[in-house]
Amino acid sequence: MYYNKNSIVYLNGEWLNASEASTSLYDQTLHYGNGVFEGIRAYNTDEGTQIFKAKEHYDRLLHSAQKMHISLKYSAQQLEEITYELLQKNKLSNAYIRPLVSLGPNMSLQPVKEVNVFICAWKWEKYLGDQLLKVQTSSYRRPDPRSCHVEAKTVGHYTNSILATTEATKNGFDEALLLDVNGFVAEGPGANFFYEKNNTLYTCPLGNILPGITRATVLEMAQTLGVKVVEKYFTNEDVYGADAAFFCGTAAEIAGLASLDNIPFKLEWKNSLSFELAQMYQRNVIKRTYQHFELV
Repeated sequence: MYYNKNSIVYLNGEWLNASEASTSLYDQTLHYGNGVFEGIRAYNTDEGTQIFKAKEHYDRLLHSAQKMHISLKYSAQQLEEITYELLQKNKLSNAYIRPLVSLGPNMSLQPVKEVNVFICAWKWEKYLGDQLLKVQTSSYRRPDPRSCHVEAKTVGHYTNSILATTEATKNGFDEALLLDVNGFVAEGPGANFFYEKNNTLYTCPLGNILPGITRATVLEMAQTLGVKVVEKYFTNEDVYGADAAFFCGTAAEIAGLASLDNIPFKLEWKNSLSFELAQMYQRNVIKRTYQHFELV
């Protein structure tokens, strides 16, 4: 589903057929999880193919690499230019883009000199689909920020996400909601979390979560609409009985929730402020009508 016989990828300065791209079985990223990546979307807009906040995504990739002691000899602008060329070569307009920075063969726990840059793209619908999600509070917790750089989008961190999602789906839910090390709500396995109550949006502050670019966009849109947003610590019990809630992220976009731990949210999704934000997001990425919302 991610590539076919005609798919072109970028690897270390070369354009290759996807089936020809390879990596070593001795890579440190494969054995120990030390690598960084991004998830980015491109949209077919009124002004042609545009990458959603390319600079912000690639700035975050560079920041993640720096936090993980990875020397990356590209600028955000260079990576953006490569990505537009990638989309053109694959004749893609609406696409999901995956840049991955991996490390070469090394069985030690030291920084590695050989750094690989891989970028691919494919057509991918919303990661969490279009239906409202039944969500379970996970028994797993987000990593303690004193144990790693939680603000870095690091390959190895996502074992935590896999565990949480797998547990939730095995229990008959669509997705999980993870708490932080102190027992407060943090985020979903691959998306940030907001809930709505009495015309106010609530989300947890930075520090225990990935600083999502879509999350930042939601905050911008809420400000434009005059919607009050409160960033504070809260528990899953605080969320029970809220009016509405949603996950947001580049892959998921804005995904509405039906319930948390089988407790439904009060409002019909289409009657909520959260739904209005979701609709606004879709309009803006296609038509670029929102004055503070920049795709490039």
